[in-house]
Amino acid sequence: MSLPRQPGQALWARIETLLAEEIGTGQIVSGDRLPTEPALMQRFGVSRATVRQALASLERRGLIHAEQGRGTFVGPRRLSYALSERTRFSRNLIEQGFEPSGRLLFERVVPAGPVVGDRLAIPEWQSVSHRHGIGEADGVPIELADVYVPLDRFPGWAEVKARHTTYTAAFAHYGVRDYRRLSTRIEARMPTQEEAALLDQPRTSPVFVMTRVDADPDGRPILYGHALWCADRVTFEIGG
Repeated sequence: MSLPRQPGQALWARIETLLAEEIGTGQIVSGDRLPTEPALMQRFGVSRATVRQALASLERRGLIHAEQGRGTFVGPRRLSYALSERTRFSRNLIEQGFEPSGRLLFERVVPAGPVVGDRLAIPEWQSVSHRHGIGEADGVPIELADVYVPLDRFPGWAEVKARHTTYTAAFAHYGVRDYRRLSTRIEARMPTQEEAALLDQPRTSPVFVMTRVDADPDGRPILYGHALWCADRVTFEIGG
């Protein structure tokens, strides 16, 4: 096919849009190998430079990844995420060569309610900090997380967390210099349209739903988390 030019949109951007739509609608599924550069050049009637620019943009978005000597595949480079008593998000990513980052979508103070109260072992009426945000690896979304911290134990949490990149450093501010995973539960389901949009993934790709409780060395819960993880981007490894 030959791509007709459209005012205001470069050819490489049109190719990116078309391939992204094919990935999003499941015409090309996660794990599939994309056609070679010469095949894409022939399909779209463009130069190698144009094809490479489109593929580079798709890779930056985490929709594809290149493997040396094998080709280009749908989906980002998969993260192997270790789950243990001392699971740490940033450390997991850094040890595999990924750059951890995140985007806070909102933070608010709310009553714990029955579910969060039960997990944190506090009364339902007690206030907690509720943080809702996206965790990223090399700028690619991998989790959509809700985190709850009891404010009676950690007053002024929002201000303290804003000054520290990691939860480990923020808890250390309050004298909690170590904590461990008390429980982890993982299920799988399909994302809603909003969830898929926030994670920048197709609705046809499943997500892992992880709930967790972290506790201080005395076993007292300090954090309850509920997160959606991109199943196409993460593999969980269970360790001790």
